[in-house]
Amino acid sequence: MKKLTNKEEEVLKILWKLKKAFVKDVLAEFGDDKPHYNTLSTIIRHLEEKGYVSYTAYGNTHQYYPIIEKEAYRNGFMNRAIADFYSNSYKNLVSHFANEEKISVAELKEIINHIEKNN
Repeated sequence: MKKLTNKEEEVLKILWKLKKAFVKDVLAEFGDDKPHYNTLSTIIRHLEEKGYVSYTAYGNTHQYYPIIEKEAYRNGFMNRAIADFYSNSYKNLVSHFANEEKISVAELKEIINHIEKNN
């Protein structure tokens, strides 16, 4: 899975939400920070080249849709992040959040209970 830029990821999230969309439909989903139509079209073509998006052609117009599931992307993203920043250690990941006070003792206990129930 090729790495995405922040804008490509943002567009992919919109396509997951819309399921199928023309460039104008994707553009309509942006808030105040709308890219130019041609810029957005280029971003979507990059997503296609990277294997995340495909399209159905209607004459000169293309309706785009994601060909990778959100769950598959999330798994790949998390695996890369854990490998790159936490030495492939989930323990290091959880310790990071605990040290940053981003996870509470109660939440950790819930996670432990979940793990114990599933083993």
